[in-house]
Amino acid sequence: MSSHPKVPRTIALIVAAGSGSRMGQDLPKQYLTLGGKPVLRHCLEAFMAHPGISGVRVVINASFRDLYDQAAAGLDLLAPVAGGKTRQESVRLGLESLADEAPDYVLIHDAARPFIDAGTIDRTIDALARHAGALVAVPVVDTLKRGRADGDVTFSGMTVDRAGLYRAQTPQGFRFGAILSAHREAAHAGPEMTDDAAVAEAVGLDVVLVTGHENNFKITNPADLARAERLMSQEMEYRTGNGFDVHRLIPGDGVIMCGVTIPYHQKLEGHSDADVGMHALTDAILGAIGAGDIGQHFPPSDPQWRGAPSWKFLAHAQKLVSDKGGRIAHCDITIICEKPKVGPHRAAMAAKLAELLNLSLDRISVKATTTEQLGFTGRGEGIAAQATATVALPIHD
Repeated sequence: MSSHPKVPRTIALIVAAGSGSRMGQDLPKQYLTLGGKPVLRHCLEAFMAHPGISGVRVVINASFRDLYDQAAAGLDLLAPVAGGKTRQESVRLGLESLADEAPDYVLIHDAARPFIDAGTIDRTIDALARHAGALVAVPVVDTLKRGRADGDVTFSGMTVDRAGLYRAQTPQGFRFGAILSAHREAAHAGPEMTDDAAVAEAVGLDVVLVTGHENNFKITNPADLARAERLMSQEMEYRTGNGFDVHRLIPGDGVIMCGVTIPYHQKLEGHSDADVGMHALTDAILGAIGAGDIGQHFPPSDPQWRGAPSWKFLAHAQKLVSDKGGRIAHCDITIICEKPKVGPHRAAMAAKLAELLNLSLDRISVKATTTEQLGFTGRGEGIAAQATATVALPIHD
């Protein structure tokens, strides 16, 4: 008998049954042209190219079968299935059509999200080995306000605490039997739910959050399509930024570096969590886009950042890159200290940064060195880090 574990069979279910009326065009958004191909085609090619996907099925509006056939021409897909009157009904019908296929996992994806990447698909599938469901999402980093209406005017009202808030994306992945049962129950449960994670949660399934990507946005209006065209067509230039940071060691119970806590009899002193590696990398990214340094964006004098986790600083820098239409291409971090030993934790640090930045592991490098007991790091008084970040940005005339 083989000792190799069974590889889960995963099918991608692409939901393309909508009419896309908000686009203000005759064609549904999933069939509009983007970079010379239908929007739907970009999704199909991304999932078909992924080695973890065993098959792809599209839920369509039967009225647009000719458009589907054109978009899917030449691709070895499962036969399409007609959707229903609502998205929830369309997903259920798609799931029902897969009952004979009996996959282990199903990834449900919106056809209007053409920039789904292999790393996000990887993370979603991996999460399903431990959880019944996985929801791709990105943290909310902007300040949130609740509007206060006064006649025809809306004023800024209460600030909403954004801690723990995320913006849901797709794919949303599930163990197949569990989500099919949940959708069958939801069909008789009342009001339409906003996404498949809500359907799963309604029957008590745990849905874990998986790191998404800012570029994995949904095309819902002409402005979104224009943004997608810019991403698809713009020439890119590559910029490099450098960062350096240092923090003093004081008595404590562990050192946080690159998001990983290393047990130790000391800790790093700082206004935030003093993650020296993440601070250096944040500065490198800010430097690459000419956006100043970490102190300008998160002043040490501001009490709201006292004890703050440094992933928030890194997420802010990443968002600034995304807002410019760019992406982070590579990161290289060097930790400089005598103790604690970094080597045993390097893989965990790289994995944490890869997760936070939505990068593959081969785009993250974490190294460690000493100063041969010279200087303040050699005397064990503190830890330093230097980082280099490479960023791709669109070229503007």
